[in-house]
Amino acid sequence: MAACQRPLVVFLALLAIVLPVFGFGQTQPQRIISIIPSTTEMLFAMGAGPRVIGVGNFDRYPPEAETRTKGGGLIDPDVERIISLKPDLVVVYGTQTDLRAQLERAGIPMFPYQHAGLADITETIRALGTRVGSGKEAQALADRIEAEIADVKKRVSGRPRPRTLLVFGRDAETLRGIYASGAVGFLHDMLDAAGGTNVFVDVKRQGVQTTSELAVARAPEVIIEIGVDTASTKGRNVSAWDALASIPAVRNKRIYQLRGDGMMNPGPRISASIRRMAEVLHPEAFK
Repeated sequence: MAACQRPLVVFLALLAIVLPVFGFGQTQPQRIISIIPSTTEMLFAMGAGPRVIGVGNFDRYPPEAETRTKGGGLIDPDVERIISLKPDLVVVYGTQTDLRAQLERAGIPMFPYQHAGLADITETIRALGTRVGSGKEAQALADRIEAEIADVKKRVSGRPRPRTLLVFGRDAETLRGIYASGAVGFLHDMLDAAGGTNVFVDVKRQGVQTTSELAVARAPEVIIEIGVDTASTKGRNVSAWDALASIPAVRNKRIYQLRGDGMMNPGPRISASIRRMAEVLHPEAFK
């Protein structure tokens, strides 16, 4: 072989190894694994559910996901089981560096994902749909979600925006361990779209560990608590807030608990979750 041809041969050989790992040059995947609740839900919502063979330990929606083989969780993926299922595509989270390295060594294609703001949800739906060969269905799904969010924004436009404390975690019976949304991430964006002003709009973090004293100082007009229906959140005692009677939201009885995993999941149900927030912030806009 001529010396000038050898670099080209080496380059093509490298492409044959690298491109499949990242999903290029692949046919429509038929054996998909997603251990991230939001992307699992996206796949089912765009009609790719029949091709999903594995999901995460905490993937409960839609109900069909419960019938799939469990492949571990975000921080503890079951790599051996995932590889044993012989997937032709695995959706991986950006922080799963060890999983990504092992899948790359095994030559298994990946779709990298990491949620951020509200706009990233529909962007991911479109990108994931294109990758799995459901681009048209994904486009329609993303368009519908964006239209529903736009409708909520239109309804609350021009109305006073109540200062809101958006709580996603605390002790069930007391006000210990309060975690609230900061000004970064999809939870903050949801509240903004629903017509509320985040009391921590100046804190550029996704979450803020909040004490009772800090909650009093921020003086929210509305408190919204969100959470999934688990043993740790289902019995969260709203009367615990009565101890902070100086907070306007407590004094005016504007404390709302919006339960369900859809409230915490940056997936296809996000527009419905935003509407639920908007309905308690601006009930008059939905009569």
